[in-house]
Amino acid sequence: MAGETKHTQVQSLLVGFSIVDLIVKNNAPMKFNDIHYETKITKSNLYKYLNTLTSLGILHRDKESGLYTTGSTLVQYGMAAVNKEDIIDKVNPFLQDINLQLKETTLLAVWTQNGPMIVKMIHSSLGLNLGGQVGTLLPIHSAAGKLFSAYKHDPMAATWKDKEEYQLSDSQQTELKEEQQLIIHQKIAFAKGALASSVASTAIPIFDFNRELIGSIIVVGFENNIPQEIDHEQNQYLLEKANEISAVFGGQVMD
Repeated sequence: MAGETKHTQVQSLLVGFSIVDLIVKNNAPMKFNDIHYETKITKSNLYKYLNTLTSLGILHRDKESGLYTTGSTLVQYGMAAVNKEDIIDKVNPFLQDINLQLKETTLLAVWTQNGPMIVKMIHSSLGLNLGGQVGTLLPIHSAAGKLFSAYKHDPMAATWKDKEEYQLSDSQQTELKEEQQLIIHQKIAFAKGALASSVASTAIPIFDFNRELIGSIIVVGFENNIPQEIDHEQNQYLLEKANEISAVFGGQVMD
């Protein structure tokens, strides 16, 4: 029976999936040589697999760094599998409004088993790449990472927090815990330098009718364009939007 199973499988698909599986589980962009070292696939064949997977959107290759990450098509499959497409469809009009109003890169992140992931991105009016793309997993010290760490308390989230916090210094961990309490009170999170140097971000929550955090809207831009004070009119506007978006899912942000 084992022999029959082996002969009825498509070997090239198994090899292709092994490459995708490696990059997904690596949790960080990979160089060609690193993929070659881990898979032991000949370089000529590996080029063919990577080019094919990239053309299908299963993987993404950054033109500047040459690093490989998961692509938009793979993310779409994943979102469909966990019923996240509905969130993207419902939030997208608000994402468009915020992008048009603030003219900064605007993102939607949702929770996955590996942490918060960008599932939708609308670039700034200047089209700048500010350190993230669809499929990027956000670190705990990013604005969205802080937001999810403050509100997510299930075992999967606890594992993610432990792994992320292990990479922080004691002072950074203390600062993060203090920020988490402030985030719960203010319903908004801020960060600087988490995605790229000189880049800042603001994240607002999306709650459902159970007061569960189901997503986050993030505004990303250069530090001088992203105010970090809750009283700033831009952040008050974002909090109003957070309430509007949450209402679509039967939730509310501000009591």
